[in-house]
This record gives sequence, structure tokens and C-alpha cells, in this order.
Amino acid sequence: MAAVPLRAVLDANVLYPSTLRDTLLRAAEAGFFQICWSEEILGETTRSLVRSGRLTERKAAHLLDQMKKAFPDAMVTGHGAIIPALKNQEKDRHVAAAAVRAGARLVVTGNLRDFRNLPEGLMAQSPDDFLRGLFALDEDGMVELLKAQAGAMKKPPVSLSELLTALSKRAPDFVRAVRAHL
Repeated sequence: MAAVPLRAVLDANVLYPSTLRDTLLRAAEAGFFQICWSEEILGETTRSLVRSGRLTERKAAHLLDQMKKAFPDAMVTGHGAIIPALKNQEKDRHVAAAAVRAGARLVVTGNLRDFRNLPEGLMAQSPDDFLRGLFALDEDGMVELLKAQAGAMKKPPVSLSELLTALSKRAPDFVRAVRAHL
């Protein structure tokens, strides 16, 4: 029997940066973890992408539609009643509530200070720590995943080294570990 993969809720701030989002989605697709999110998280991601000018509303909606299709079991619902009981930062309680409802052990976020005082059994982790943990599970598998990610980037073409440089902004220790492995 195969082990049930770790469940993790991805906060909007780790779905916003395209390179980091792609790496996380590819890792979930490869079975490193089970991805979870809510409509609120995806809505926040869409608003950030549009507000920043990175994507038009139409392109952002298409991206999120593709993500939902790729991960049909990721959507968490029915977590609204949990929100009032949570003690983390009020604006991010919906994220923690989604994690509780999904039975996730982790919230992956770039904003750890908003996820203090989480319920027992739930913790927040930076994308850097999360990716380093995935790398420790299967170093060669993660390197192959990153090579495939770089190879898929055509406009413009991106080398593995360039991909790692882009990822190092959000996951510097993960990138150091990958480079040491290469």
C-alpha cells in the first residue's frame, strides 16, 4: 500500500510568483504532496496577479481554471464555520480553516507571522523549508522535476541554472541544496 502523501494548503502568496507556483504544482503533480486550496485563496491569487499587472483578468481566470482542472481534489469547502475559532491573524484565518477542514498538516506561506497560534497538529512553513523537505524525500526526483520545468519554458527559453536563480529569491536554501546535489 502506498503512503498517503502529505496534505498542504498553499497560501495565495506562494501561488502568485509564477516560477514558485510552477515548481509547487509540478511537485504536487509528481506526488510529493497533496495540494489543497479554497476559492478564497484562489480569489486572492487572481486579484494579486491582476493588480500587479502580471496577468489580465481573463488570463488569470484561465490560469486558475487550468489549476482547478489539474487538481480536481484540491478544493476545500465547508470551512467557514471553523474561522471564528481560530487565533492566527484574522485576514488569514480562512487559510488555516481550509487546512483544518482538509486535514492538512501544513500551510505553505511566505508570511509566517500571520500563522502563529495555529491549532495543534497544524503548522506554517515557508516555501523554502517546504521545498527543502520535498527535496530531502527524493533529491533525484526533484532535480528531474526542475529540469523538466526549465525545459518546458520556451518564451523565453530558460536553463536549469536560470530557473534556480529565479527560485532562489523565494527558496534560497532549497536552491543551495539542489546546486550542491548537481
